[in-house]
Amino acid sequence: MNLLDPIGDRADRSRAARPVMTNASSTDRELVGRVASGDRAALRLLFMRHHARVYRFVARQTGSDMVADDIANEVFLELWRQAPAFEGRSEVSTWLLGIARFKALSSLRKRKEDWIDDEAAAAVPDGADTPEVTAMKEDKGAALRRFVDALPREHRVVVDLAYYHGKSVTEIGEVLEIPVATVKTRMFYARKKLGEALKAAGYDRGWP
Repeated sequence: MNLLDPIGDRADRSRAARPVMTNASSTDRELVGRVASGDRAALRLLFMRHHARVYRFVARQTGSDMVADDIANEVFLELWRQAPAFEGRSEVSTWLLGIARFKALSSLRKRKEDWIDDEAAAAVPDGADTPEVTAMKEDKGAALRRFVDALPREHRVVVDLAYYHGKSVTEIGEVLEIPVATVKTRMFYARKKLGEALKAAGYDRGWP
């Protein structure tokens, strides 16, 4: 569905009731409130603000740009549907990433048969450079990205949310629906593994 087109009866009722003016400086929470009353302009503005973030997050979880594009659009359709129920107890960006995670996991479950188990993949011989050798040819930022991608999914997503989406421990817990203590444990494990990988690749400063 095109976000520029009318979406359901709620938009029609809103236009019939009054013209809606959406200020670009409105907060995300204010915009969600306007979406709840059928304001398509508010939805478009939220889309422009958050689509890239949602897309990148899903792409990293699914490993597919095409799936990420589809899911990112679905997230904003869910925003349209669920806006009246939004209670504002978390940041809108956190809420959207939570919706995105649920949809990404659902997509991965459907595609499960196409995925190779991490251990089986690691056992496949590779005549190319090892990750460590390849990383030495890249700058530290690129190497770090490679090592993050190699983490188990539950640890990779914590690092992704913390360092590439700027989420706090509490917000990460909200997105993943896990206790804060679990977030901290996973982060500790991830930092340890990343530090070891960077050191092995010749980066003396390790994981910051």
